[in-house]
Amino acid sequence: MKPILMKGHERPLTYLKYNREGDLLFSCSKDSTPTVWFANDGERLGTYIGHHGAVWCCDVSRDSRRLITASADQTAKLWDVQSGTELFSFNFDTPARAVDFALGDKLAVITTDPFMDVRTSSIHVKTISSDPDEQTGDSVLTINGIRGRIKAVWGPLNKTIISAGEDAIVRMWDSETGQLLNESSNETGHHKNITSLSMSEDGSHFLTGSLDKSAILWNTRTLEIIKTYVSKRPINAVAMSPLYDHVVVGGGQEAGVVTTTDHHAGKFEAKFFDKIRGEEIGAVKGHFGPINALAFNPDGRSFSSGGEDGYVRLHHFDQDYFDDTK
Repeated sequence: MKPILMKGHERPLTYLKYNREGDLLFSCSKDSTPTVWFANDGERLGTYIGHHGAVWCCDVSRDSRRLITASADQTAKLWDVQSGTELFSFNFDTPARAVDFALGDKLAVITTDPFMDVRTSSIHVKTISSDPDEQTGDSVLTINGIRGRIKAVWGPLNKTIISAGEDAIVRMWDSETGQLLNESSNETGHHKNITSLSMSEDGSHFLTGSLDKSAILWNTRTLEIIKTYVSKRPINAVAMSPLYDHVVVGGGQEAGVVTTTDHHAGKFEAKFFDKIRGEEIGAVKGHFGPINALAFNPDGRSFSSGGEDGYVRLHHFDQDYFDDTK
């Protein structure tokens, strides 16, 4: 499995996202310029210019016409995917951390960080207009009071919002009232910063990765733990195969403690686990720094990883992968 190396970012990668068809790959980085690539051969199609800080997260609408990005410049921006035109900017008082389109693309959830005088994170639900000229910045719902930086995604049928972050607690919120419906405990769940949050295609379960060197698979409806995957290093990114019962996790040391040793010493590899049994089934090496982002192509035949080294690595699975899994 020879990877395609994609060099278009000048700073570390933060997030990767495929569109629904799997022909486009969107990448976010600390260099403030979200980029779109052909997902098959890694050719760079273009960039989205307008942010003035690190871009932490992105999502693309199901029809691949709209892109939404969250940035440290205290904005979340809507873009026209094809032209690269900025359609609207949601402005906040603190950095925007995560974005996720709801099913149907008529709503988006955006999280913002604690910053300066603002001591807690917030979850904002925004209406997304089909006509950019009618778009407003008004929030349908705002949830305040969560300590530490958080990420959030929509639950099944947009009825709930799942959040997780630096306080190591997973929470479930009612998306209409903002009421807290359920939360995990530190005794059974994660013990350190939850760095990543990935929802399954059918919304029945989701995966979290943490600096406590574990990834946990959760039941979306009950927040019960289905399976725990144990790594030897802090986890920065997680993804689930849409084709097989496989989970991939990536990480390494935090950027601040990386020494100038070879990539074996730093454990900069993407590790594959059997989703059901919880056993490690393989690893893919390559990055010369921690892995910060992972994403599976919706067809399950390739995956991509983004690293502290500024590279996106696109991996098309060999036939052996499919033969061995049958």
